[in-house]
Amino acid sequence: MSTEPLMYSAVPGRTPRRGKVRDVYDLGDTLAIVATDRISAFDWVMPNGIAGKGRVLTALSLFWFDWLKEPNHLISANLNDLPPEFRQPELEGRTMLVKKTLVVPVECVARGYLAGSGWKEYRERGTVCGIPLPAGLQLASKLPEPIFTPATKAEDGAHDENISFEEMAEVVGVKLATDLKKRTLSVYRRAAEYAATRGIILADTKFEWGHLPTGELILIDEVLTPDSSRYWPAESYAPGASPPSFDKQFVRDWLETTPWDKASPPPVLPPEVVAKSAEKYREALTRLTK
Repeated sequence: MSTEPLMYSAVPGRTPRRGKVRDVYDLGDTLAIVATDRISAFDWVMPNGIAGKGRVLTALSLFWFDWLKEPNHLISANLNDLPPEFRQPELEGRTMLVKKTLVVPVECVARGYLAGSGWKEYRERGTVCGIPLPAGLQLASKLPEPIFTPATKAEDGAHDENISFEEMAEVVGVKLATDLKKRTLSVYRRAAEYAATRGIILADTKFEWGHLPTGELILIDEVLTPDSSRYWPAESYAPGASPPSFDKQFVRDWLETTPWDKASPPPVLPPEVVAKSAEKYREALTRLTK
């Protein structure tokens, strides 16, 4: 299996804005987003990727854009709708032509279960993003109702930081913050209900939103993928323990067994970790869409 972190050739004559996972090409009035096979953990991009991961992320985003019917930025996933230099076999299935938007500078997170940074804050203060929760909850407990927990959009690879709704309102205004909360929770509930019919728990997810020149607020970036969501198999779920997941937790868990200090370049992922991670991503796609 290849250890190349990009898993596709650079587009001739084009220089992308490179994120941890995605490469974004500015086409003037539109953008081309390429989901690579890079994988990040603990704010580092691993030196080798997960083969096929970018295609899984793209396929899941396309599925959810279609299923949700929520206004979004997708124009086409057909390479023939992009400039000729994008019509490469390596880009097939991992590229989206999308509308340009003015991006809302806040990550919009919906949580239905207690996990991750939310669990850490709850243990310390009994809250998540300042929202008081009932006493006695365990790791992975289902919350009485889904909650909206915004976060700052990290720059230059820094880690996103949870903020309160009030802090978000100071950044984007009360009206927009209220609209984002309502729409984020609505999309999360609908997606979680669907995922449950496929034997999957959608524990939490992160959305990004942007404004079109008309002012319309639409979903952008990836949607409900294993990189932006915490998916658990329902058959192995039990409160009090961290359930196995369909995301990169497998990679994080392996890294925790190594001497890596998280402050220097990370180690190469061994073939068995790459293969198992690829299997988990493919299983998520199959279970949600087939």
